[in-house]
Amino acid sequence: MKTKDKITKDFDTVKTFREIKTKISSDIQGMTFEQLKEYLNRTKLKPQN
Repeated sequence: MKTKDKITKDFDTVKTFREIKTKISSDIQGMTFEQLKEYLNRTKLKPQN
């Protein structure tokens, strides 16, 4: 059975997504519903033209 060569990754999707989720969680902690709606409107992605 052959072993595969280890592939080095330049970008770790799981690590990056976890960091983003942690930042968002700390940003919205303790917000009211109205503050949360404003935060989401302020930070949502804009379509590229």
